[in-house]
Amino acid sequence: MANRKMHDDEPDIDDELVRRLLDAQFPQWAGLPLRAVASAGTDNALYRLGEELVVRLPRVDWAVGDIEKEHRWLPRLGPQLPVAVPEPLAVGKPGEGYGWPWSVYRWLEGENPQPGQLADPLALAAELAAFVTALHRIDPADGLSASRGIPLQQRDAQTRAAIAESAGLIDTAPVTEAWERALRAPAWDGPPVWIHADLSPGNLLTVDGRLSAVIDFGALGTGDPACDLLIAWNLLPADAREVFRSTLRVDDATWERGRGWALSIALVALPYYQTRSPVLASNSRYVIGQLLTE
Repeated sequence: MANRKMHDDEPDIDDELVRRLLDAQFPQWAGLPLRAVASAGTDNALYRLGEELVVRLPRVDWAVGDIEKEHRWLPRLGPQLPVAVPEPLAVGKPGEGYGWPWSVYRWLEGENPQPGQLADPLALAAELAAFVTALHRIDPADGLSASRGIPLQQRDAQTRAAIAESAGLIDTAPVTEAWERALRAPAWDGPPVWIHADLSPGNLLTVDGRLSAVIDFGALGTGDPACDLLIAWNLLPADAREVFRSTLRVDDATWERGRGWALSIALVALPYYQTRSPVLASNSRYVIGQLLTE
């Protein structure tokens, strides 16, 4: 089975390719059953290997560096977090017509939570806040800078270009006003902290409605903690959002920058994924709607 392509230069990835890579490089796993995993993820194609493993192959060039990052940092950060994170097991080399490194991880059970369909949104909000708090408290010494840990003003040109490109898809006037409001928030003046930087429904796993794992640390790094607040708008309803905020105890400026990050990421994703990934485009519309109705 081949993965549906989301990017113009995405390589061909299918069961046969993954099987050839495993046969050549990891013969100890070559005989295990292999099947594609349906996912709205944009960076990696996933193949479940047996019952305990998953193979991840970058589907776009910007995701290639994530492999080294996760293999280096997740074994250090994972034991200090309250829920499971991916456990890297092996790195594969380019080969069999596939030009990038790839990786094997321990399989994590669970399902992605869906906005508007949460079994216990208040409890989930508290669990998400506990994860964010724990991550932000880890010693950032020697940590790499996160590409999203930057001042919000550095996203201005990209965000305004996305607003212009989304004309006809959304009402751009109130969106522009919301973006400019976020830009007026005071900048982060504290030390950088570890941030996941891509907390979204597709990067969370739940079991029986409770948070069981946080995955895809490709955007991991240190910087402004506000970026990790975007989950308040891309998943949580209003009442749960307040639980998330009060549990985190963030100041007003950080909360406003978090709103700005949620809006900017949704705006940039909307025109790009409008036809490439209906799930991501729908989530972008959800985020924008949440922000404009607060």
